[in-house]
Amino acid sequence: MKLWRWIVGLILVAVLAALAWHWVADDPGYVLIHLRGTTLQMTVVTAVVLLLVAWAAIAFLVALIRWPFGAMNRRHRRLSRRRLADGLVALIEGRHSEAERDLNRAARYPSVRGPALLAAAEAAERHGESGRAIETLDAAAQETPRAARIMRARLMRRTGRASEAATLLAPEANSGALSPAGWIEFAEASLASGDPRSAIRALEPLRKSGEIGAPAFNELESRVITAAILATPDGAALSAFCSQLPTGQRRLPAAIDAYARQAMRFGQAMAAMDEIESALRRDGSPALVTTYGTMGSEDLEQRLRRAEAWIDTHPNDAALLTAVGRMCVRIHLWGKAKPYLERALAIEPSAAAWEALGDVYLGESQPELAQRCYRNAFALARGEAVENLPEVRNGRIDTRVSAVEERDQHGVPRLSP
Repeated sequence: MKLWRWIVGLILVAVLAALAWHWVADDPGYVLIHLRGTTLQMTVVTAVVLLLVAWAAIAFLVALIRWPFGAMNRRHRRLSRRRLADGLVALIEGRHSEAERDLNRAARYPSVRGPALLAAAEAAERHGESGRAIETLDAAAQETPRAARIMRARLMRRTGRASEAATLLAPEANSGALSPAGWIEFAEASLASGDPRSAIRALEPLRKSGEIGAPAFNELESRVITAAILATPDGAALSAFCSQLPTGQRRLPAAIDAYARQAMRFGQAMAAMDEIESALRRDGSPALVTTYGTMGSEDLEQRLRRAEAWIDTHPNDAALLTAVGRMCVRIHLWGKAKPYLERALAIEPSAAAWEALGDVYLGESQPELAQRCYRNAFALARGEAVENLPEVRNGRIDTRVSAVEERDQHGVPRLSP
């Protein structure tokens, strides 16, 4: 395609040149120059050619005169770019003082001054020189004001001045002119300053921009919505806020978990149970299962029957087994709780399961075994090794039901190949 454009362009130039030649040949024009007794006579074409030659000669002389200065500028440019590259590498490698020195030197050249000063401020902040970082950002604001403002807000938030950081970015947030990094910083600063409602404003621009990956956006969205739910002062405010949320945000597992905990706190136990049960029917979340098992005593026996029915389709869900075991403990069904908890420990040990098993042994008047279980819960929470109970000293807990069983979505066991 480009070759055809070149061919068509050359043809057009040739046609125009031919037409111009015929037009000039008919009347080449006449130029007379008389200066101090000297007279020059020539055609217009000759005059134009002489002017072009004179312009080329002058341009050549000017370039020749400027060449030494251009060579110095090229050397400075090359040095600045090399120092910028070296400074960025040093910053990534953690050589912060060296990075700051190289980046400040690179900032002497105008074309890289803004990025070099921003990176130098980051290096100074990582080196613990917050005052010098602020001074560098003041200089960077003359070159890249928006980026310097975002970086200043980040520095404020890191040093415990989150409310000042949010205030710094608020004007651009109100006008919707923040960049993606600015929206992220505004959300983080708002969360840190206890204003999650303001952080919610950053979610839609970030979602539309697509500049952060789905996992990072989902994590930020969950934190923001959860914080906003936990900040509601009463049950009416909780219901009103959740009813205004889009469906996607209202169905976030973290948001549902926060809503259930707040609803229980405000005496809305049935609403909390209904929300969690609906969510668990859509998708089993370990956090929601755990919350379901630790909710109040309202309708506990019926909740236990529902949870036991879920085990038919999720027989290897350690969180569900632990939750069912803990509900059995709360209504003193020691013999029923024990196999659930032992199976959960065989699949995926957890401090909650060990603690609940200790409650079982305590209810069965076996304080020594209960103490062992409690010690194991503390040890597992600290990342230390646990000790086996006396009756299983030679191996892990095994109640002959700890085999992993695979079932489909209808609860039908899958045959082993």
